[in-house]
Amino acid sequence: MSGGVDSSVAAWLLKEQGWEVIGVTMKLWPQDCMSRAEDKCCGPQAIADARSVAHALGIPHFVIDEAVPFEKLVIDYFAEEYRAGRTPNPCVMCNEKLKFGNLWDKATALGASYIATGHYASVEHPENAAPILRKGLDPKKDQSYFLFSLRGTQLSRALFPLGALTKEEIRSIARRLGLKVADKEDSQEICFVPGKDYKAFLKDRGEIFHAGGFYDTMGNYLGPHEGIELFTIGQRKGLPGGAGSARYVIDIDAENGRVILGGEADLLCDEFSVGRVNWHIDPATITHPITVKVRHGHHGDTATLTLGTDETALLRPTEPLRAVTPGQAAVFYDGDRVIGGGWIARRTKVQARHPLPETALA
Repeated sequence: MSGGVDSSVAAWLLKEQGWEVIGVTMKLWPQDCMSRAEDKCCGPQAIADARSVAHALGIPHFVIDEAVPFEKLVIDYFAEEYRAGRTPNPCVMCNEKLKFGNLWDKATALGASYIATGHYASVEHPENAAPILRKGLDPKKDQSYFLFSLRGTQLSRALFPLGALTKEEIRSIARRLGLKVADKEDSQEICFVPGKDYKAFLKDRGEIFHAGGFYDTMGNYLGPHEGIELFTIGQRKGLPGGAGSARYVIDIDAENGRVILGGEADLLCDEFSVGRVNWHIDPATITHPITVKVRHGHHGDTATLTLGTDETALLRPTEPLRAVTPGQAAVFYDGDRVIGGGWIARRTKVQARHPLPETALA
């Protein structure tokens, strides 16, 4: 229970369905750092709200300290991805490693058989078959994208009570119940980054940014930058001007400290590879184009999929996709069913596509 309206209504729905429900909130910050998460879903006010809702619903409530594993498994990963020139997706990692990972041992200690959350998704538990993960009914709120990396053993003990409801229906239920969180604002940003400024967060954490240079697609040096960690694919702000047309970050070469700039057309991608693929079906059964989402807000586009080796796959979208970003998840769908997903790698080898000029090496 995060202290928001979604997990609060999820708990009530389960209780109405006859489940014995226990409310659990994860405390994700050391006590001396809680102030920086004050307005977040993992902050002290969120814990107080969750406790209040649990009391109103008549269910026990526990706070579990996950600050140390959260730091190691989510925040360290977040910083490491930026250092590698990739854009991280910490919500996927938190779901896999904490909510449906570490939390399971605590849940079993409390006598629980399932972990339920307020995610907008659905999971089916067929008898003698693997669980099936599907999109939530509300297309604007669907969160199945963030759950693709859950293994079958994790999904087999997962419940998503909100999958068949819209956001407005959930708020209406909360108002009818008189829950204090009925109109609480949704948490939209990364839960541990104050003020939506991940760069300030990394600096405050003591991360050292790796300075280097801007280059165009021909390898020409365009000027210095203060760190590859400050950029992501598709970015326009903070770039040198003078090109006569809009420039965008189209690639990041972390090894050589280079941020590659190009035009709008350079952001289009007609082929990309995906690693560490987690399959929800036997991939050998895929005989037709799939739908792929390359970011949470992406509506999804059709693509052909070619299986690689060692949990890799090659995607060729029917129409070129814009700003396919290394480090983000590519999630595969057949209709509303999640059939797999993995982590986006670079489209081509950066060093081969953008040769470093000798003058820049001096």
